[in-house]
Amino acid sequence: MSIVDGTTEFQRTKRRKSGFIADSAALILLVSFIVACQTVESGRFQADTRNDSAHAGAALQSWPWLDATRPEEERARLLLAEMTLEEKVGQMTQPARDYLGHESNIAKYGLGSLLSGGGSAPANNAPQGWADMVDSYQRQALGTRLGIPLLYGVDAVHGHNNLKGAVIFPHNVGLGASGRPETVEQAARVSAIETAATGIRWTFAPCLAVPLDERWGRSYEGFSEDTGLVSLLGAAAVRGYQGPADGKSLKKSAYIMATAKHYLGDGGTYGGKDQGDVRMPEEELRALFLPPYRAAIQAGVGSVMVSFSSWNGVKMHQHGYLINEVLKKELGFEGIILSDWAGVKQLPGTHAEQIALAVNAGIDMIMVPDTWREFIRDMLALVNDGAIPMERVDEAVYRILLAKFRLGLFEAPLADRSLIPLVGSQEHRDLARRAVAESVVVLKNEALLPLDPRGLRIGLVGQAADDIGYQCGGWTISWQGSAGPITEGTTILQGLRQAVPDPSLVTHAKRAAELGPVDIAIVVAAEQPYAEGKGDDMQLRFPSAAATDIRELADRGIPVLTILISGRPLVINEALSRSAAFLAVWLPGTEAAGIGDIILGKAKPTGRLPFTWFDGVNAIPINARKPGPGVLFPFGYGLSW
Repeated sequence: MSIVDGTTEFQRTKRRKSGFIADSAALILLVSFIVACQTVESGRFQADTRNDSAHAGAALQSWPWLDATRPEEERARLLLAEMTLEEKVGQMTQPARDYLGHESNIAKYGLGSLLSGGGSAPANNAPQGWADMVDSYQRQALGTRLGIPLLYGVDAVHGHNNLKGAVIFPHNVGLGASGRPETVEQAARVSAIETAATGIRWTFAPCLAVPLDERWGRSYEGFSEDTGLVSLLGAAAVRGYQGPADGKSLKKSAYIMATAKHYLGDGGTYGGKDQGDVRMPEEELRALFLPPYRAAIQAGVGSVMVSFSSWNGVKMHQHGYLINEVLKKELGFEGIILSDWAGVKQLPGTHAEQIALAVNAGIDMIMVPDTWREFIRDMLALVNDGAIPMERVDEAVYRILLAKFRLGLFEAPLADRSLIPLVGSQEHRDLARRAVAESVVVLKNEALLPLDPRGLRIGLVGQAADDIGYQCGGWTISWQGSAGPITEGTTILQGLRQAVPDPSLVTHAKRAAELGPVDIAIVVAAEQPYAEGKGDDMQLRFPSAAATDIRELADRGIPVLTILISGRPLVINEALSRSAAFLAVWLPGTEAAGIGDIILGKAKPTGRLPFTWFDGVNAIPINARKPGPGVLFPFGYGLSW
């Protein structure tokens, strides 16, 4: 096998029917007879709106793969044996809904999957609006010749974060600071319920990155620099989304399929460059980045997404050795392997050559957000010309069909709207508030905390003190995130006012110069919201306005508590020295009352640093595995009382 071109041991062939299936001739004849007897107007049927009869019509119910008493593997093989090449390629195709065109294209092209990227939402961005949209797409898929349901995916990475009103949990960096697998599992469980309520049964989470260079703009998507902690928490997230590893819960409507991403080397690119190159020997690559995937597979994860990045100059999307040999054979992964957003386009060669590299390397479903028609055209030609073996196509489609059977989509393809009242419920918000409190890391405390609020004049400084958008960061309502009241929740200011005896004693100003007489000042500093690509930062400076405010308040003799909202460590030396207390609260999400719980002593601080905190960018990369000069706070540091 060639590591460079991703070619595999599959023999090239032009056969249009599967060599992967060994069904008897009698069974194939029986199925063919049933097909011939179908009376379908305009090549499709109208699906019933009820899940228990979504595959409407007595004739269709006679398809053998619709017999739920059969093993899922057998059902997938039976269905695969009946499919044409065009139907198989449709299953391997995943467009973004924004580029779908008319929804009838789902049936016209036999599409097997759709996704909503960051910020992609229906006009009615509410649970009912989402469920209506997804169900409408689903009925198109159910109306095809074989009635194969659609698998809809979304980046629900810290809650159903495209949905307004959903509970938004701390990003993974904060959950990593909590170090609590039970909290991570519960957060994923809530996220699964709120996502499933909208008809979506597939999330592109958890991220199993091991960020080794905080200049990388996706560092906050990783739980920690520590491989063991990522493995522990990643497996917990998989259980929360999917249920126990036996997979029995997946058929229940409140569970969704998880995705371990981004395979492999995510977080280890040279210089912290997004979509860059991981430069290390195989032994180190395996030791640092492979264990979280092994743990996720043992937890039963249903899919794996391939990384944009490269390993020693070779793109992961064409890496047949790492995908076919390591992931599938060595680790025994049997689920769907998915490309990242247009990741195939980054491979060398023509469009057709790029597809051949990726599919032959072992990728089963191709995320082609905008050029999906071209993908179908070229994929068909590649198989007919023998450049992609039919065995490879059959393997990919079998994995996709098996996932759909395991999710129970053939029995219940439509949204379970009984879950809608749970979206944004108080119970869910209370859990997120506790997760926030558990994620807070106390970096400094000169006998200032916890505060006794009785008669205490508390002044908050900074826009981020009263801003949901800053709290949530990227991947919230929009791809890159944004400031302002982007969704429902509780800000730091609101949380404190709700918790103290006299809310009038808690005041707020955007800058220190505007603050009236106070006994204590709380300066809330924050990174601007960002996501992949745009979040890469070679300086990691502490926000300059907040630094000025801290300096001014300290010079006035006012004790300063600094709260840093960020997706990673920053250069905080001066701000730290001028603060009487300093909290790292990461990107807490919508329930910032949990921060007030720590400040006022209602919860005991237990958060610990999931990353080594540097004293300057010149010390990067620095971590517990490779310690060196420039450590401000070590991995695992955190004060309590």
